[in-house]
Amino acid sequence: MCKTMYVVCGWLLVGAVAGCGNDGGTEADRLGVGAECTASEGCDVVDEIELECLTEFAGGYCGLEGCMADDECPEGSACVTNDNGKNYCYRLCQEKPDCNRNRSVENEANCVGSGTINFVDGGTNRKACEPPSSGS
Repeated sequence: MCKTMYVVCGWLLVGAVAGCGNDGGTEADRLGVGAECTASEGCDVVDEIELECLTEFAGGYCGLEGCMADDECPEGSACVTNDNGKNYCYRLCQEKPDCNRNRSVENEANCVGSGTINFVDGGTNRKACEPPSSGS
């Protein structure tokens, strides 16, 4: 009986801890990686990490350009090579709504996997928020 009680209490504790925190728990969430923008001033600066507004994407994309590995990106984002041959820190996601908390319907990003985008550090079980092309 005691052993069962410890297991139940342990699961309740894990569930309580997993449910705590803000709804944007990663560094990428706090910084607003993937948010829509028109100029870099519209992107946040936190702990010396200064995102830029990547205007080559429709609606802009708060992120970083020129990464060479995931460890150069805020936690919760990954270094991805885009179709244009440049590397960017894209926000990681599980599904499409994760990508569009800070984006308009007209400029929604898609949550895509390694079959669609190229993760610099590899990984076949990951997805990232790909911003829409500007069309230019």
